[in-house]
Amino acid sequence: MTAAVQPQRVFDPYEVRQEFPALNQEVNGKPLVYLDNAATSQKPEAVLQAMMHYYRFDNANVHRAAHTLSDRATRSFEQARLKVRSWLNAASPNEIIWTRGTTEAINLVAQSYGRSHLKAGDEIIISGMEHHSNIVPWQLVAQQTGALIKVIPVRENGTLDMDAYRQLLSERTKLVAVVHASNALGTINPVKEIIRLARQAGAVTLIDGAQASAHLRVDVQDLDCDFYALSGHKMFGPTGIGVLYGRESLLSIMPPWQAGGEMIDRVSFDTTTFNDLPFKFEAGTPAISQAIGFGAALDYLSQFNWEDIMAHEHKLLDRARELSQEIPGIRVMGDSENKVALLSFVVEGIHPSDFGTLLDHQGIAVRTGHHCCMPLMDQLAIPGTTRASFAFYNTLEDVEALFRAIQKIQKMFV
Repeated sequence: MTAAVQPQRVFDPYEVRQEFPALNQEVNGKPLVYLDNAATSQKPEAVLQAMMHYYRFDNANVHRAAHTLSDRATRSFEQARLKVRSWLNAASPNEIIWTRGTTEAINLVAQSYGRSHLKAGDEIIISGMEHHSNIVPWQLVAQQTGALIKVIPVRENGTLDMDAYRQLLSERTKLVAVVHASNALGTINPVKEIIRLARQAGAVTLIDGAQASAHLRVDVQDLDCDFYALSGHKMFGPTGIGVLYGRESLLSIMPPWQAGGEMIDRVSFDTTTFNDLPFKFEAGTPAISQAIGFGAALDYLSQFNWEDIMAHEHKLLDRARELSQEIPGIRVMGDSENKVALLSFVVEGIHPSDFGTLLDHQGIAVRTGHHCCMPLMDQLAIPGTTRASFAFYNTLEDVEALFRAIQKIQKMFV
């Protein structure tokens, strides 16, 4: 796969973390240990500087003006699209659609492709570990079209039941939408096999890459998926920007899902013709600084050998798993060997929300609750979990600090 920039830096997490300003602070009188990366990641100085440069020197709308500032803004904006195309190994920049995030990208496919191509009796397959953002849009489409939703079961170890998936597939299956990596369990699903089987059945595939894209190098041509959705803010870029990769042959036949400026070719009071890809799906003024910031995040990530980053994150997860087994009263949810760096757990006798508050008092930031996965939590028969999610700037000392804090909190409840 071709990256935006060839790796040129030796990866050192201690050096890297110094380049993320938010990590170098105290919270509640304690050094911050940020373990809520599955919710959003911190931003390197390079991203902040790229966005500030736009606002200071190039602040103008894109594509629409003949002046220099607009030209510079447009070039930076479209260069960011090219960086995403390279990062994902998409065949063309026409296949990269800017969205506000993964949620909007999935809704775009649901409302444009789903409403125009699904009919009564057609089947949509999702999984039992989906985020609400990959459940509710399909429920709405099913209500609008008469299509039916089928669910791949989740096994006790937190992996998908692939035998059940094979049984669900049929000539009625028209779309398969599954998460690449679970935000609640960390499980990395066998999406390449899921896509292959769906294609054999004649179904279109959408992969929710919100969690996987921050931990894995994604090659959409290798996966052979039809759609792939991701969020910039989980990949060390800004909030408010995301990407829908879509196979050009499908995007070309899909109707616009939002109307306004930029997505039009010609408008009269009688009819409207629409712009070419990718602009057909980008109505209105886009998130210009956010796209530029996301491009800067990809440049930053491209400095490193991705294998080194993944190896470091695996060390963090392995150490967290070891320590969780050494401390009585901790139950880890999801025991798949193939996981992103995320540990979701419950502590006996302590509600997750209380536990998260007590960790915050010690400067440790985690996420608690159902993680927008209520059906999965219902299956697990729990109200929620405490989720510690790691990024490449976390260290083994962060992991140790988490479990020292866990033991300290447990002693308070004895």
